[in-house]
Amino acid sequence: MSDSRTLSGVHPVDLGDGVHAFFTTGAGGVSPAPWSTSDGGGLNLGLNVSDDAARVAVNRSLVAERLGAPVAFATQVHGDEVLELGPGDRAAWAASRPPASAGEGDALVTAEHGLGLGVLVADCVPVLLADPEARVVGVAHAGRKGVLAGVVHRVLDALVARGADPARVRAVVGPAVCGRCYEVPAAMRDEVAGVVPEAYATTRDDTPGLDLPAGVLAQLAARGVAASRVHRCTLEDPELFSHRRASGAGTTTGRQAGIIALI
Repeated sequence: MSDSRTLSGVHPVDLGDGVHAFFTTGAGGVSPAPWSTSDGGGLNLGLNVSDDAARVAVNRSLVAERLGAPVAFATQVHGDEVLELGPGDRAAWAASRPPASAGEGDALVTAEHGLGLGVLVADCVPVLLADPEARVVGVAHAGRKGVLAGVVHRVLDALVARGADPARVRAVVGPAVCGRCYEVPAAMRDEVAGVVPEAYATTRDDTPGLDLPAGVLAQLAARGVAASRVHRCTLEDPELFSHRRASGAGTTTGRQAGIIALI
């Protein structure tokens, strides 16, 4: 695989020795508007947003080049299913025609060296996790339904089953819509806050809101996991894809990703 590693717009994060992790933005790929956030090509990594599948394949290959490993993606359904990937999956995703999906689920875990995991988002919370000592990594897609379902707890359970210790796990919560921007009905805010009080928010317009990144951080802390947050709001940041921003404009948009691998 090429070692050019020149993909623009990447936000790298440190999750320990032997772990390579970053978040993509909307720039650096080959997709045109509306799957682009700049005058250049867009790095849309999602297959379910009407972009041409061949362009998405090129964009995904650019991410794999930047990572230095093939990257597996799941078909995300806003649930709590965790898919565990191994050597056979690495071979499949490294093939000249990789699968479109690792299966239905909202979290991926692997102890396989050289296999990247990707989590797709455009307002939901991407979570990257690693125990560098146990040599196991995971990703989770935590939207409102995922936070309620406890997808963060499920992915941590899967990591622990592979030898991880929550006290050693390092996690980062990536760019997502912030509590100032994520307006929801009051009943919806109450439902989520009843399970995760830290997600309770009020928007800048003084209306009911949800701070899902804060909720995810609280769920991680409750398990003893040290976590950090990338303070970039997808709705406010024009370099990032936002489903809510696009919907408000009557159009569609792409999907950025959190990416992690044992290297």
